[in-house]
Amino acid sequence: MSGVLLGLHQPGHTWLHRLPAGAKFLGLVVAGVAMAVLSGPASAVVLVALSVVVLASAGGLRRRTLRGLRGLAVVLLLLGAFHVWANGWPRAVERVGDLLGLVLLATAVTVTTPTDEMVDAITRALRPLRRLRINPDAVALAFSMMLRAIPATAEIADETRQAARARGLDRSPRARLTPLVIRVVARARMTGEALHARGVLDDEELPDRRSALRSRDERPRN
Repeated sequence: MSGVLLGLHQPGHTWLHRLPAGAKFLGLVVAGVAMAVLSGPASAVVLVALSVVVLASAGGLRRRTLRGLRGLAVVLLLLGAFHVWANGWPRAVERVGDLLGLVLLATAVTVTTPTDEMVDAITRALRPLRRLRINPDAVALAFSMMLRAIPATAEIADETRQAARARGLDRSPRARLTPLVIRVVARARMTGEALHARGVLDDEELPDRRSALRSRDERPRN
């Protein structure tokens, strides 16, 4: 599914597949801090090179994953063109390289880590924050819903595009955007109603939220 990076877990036996989800998230944090501390185009190029090596070693350079990067390429081109015009080539290389490197590392995490493992890792990491009245189960539920919503929205967009093309309206923004918005909003309402019907919105039911959401997603589609 083009345009989607999240939710593309690919089973495998590489070193990154065997690494715990918490360690992968920690690596992303370290990469982000390094990006913020280091400056200049050289560090950005090194980050991109390392990210490509990590993604390739994890078996992430497959056609399906690369198709998901096409939309990002357009954003990077526009961002790079703006920075070249506003700040010059060095700043453009730095900004585009930092963004591309982090996205590639995040993609390596998503293709090697099942969603449930990522959610469990987030829950464990946030448990010390209970003292600040932050419920880790609620945060994990929101993260899980986000991961599932992005591929679903992309699928709806693809179906809407194909329907518009079948009617000869593939160049009409109205024929593509209006049904997309209506279907996405309808899906969001159905999700909220399903969660409410299961009592997932009650505080005492928070530990069971992810299992309720998982059972809804595993229903066969009509």
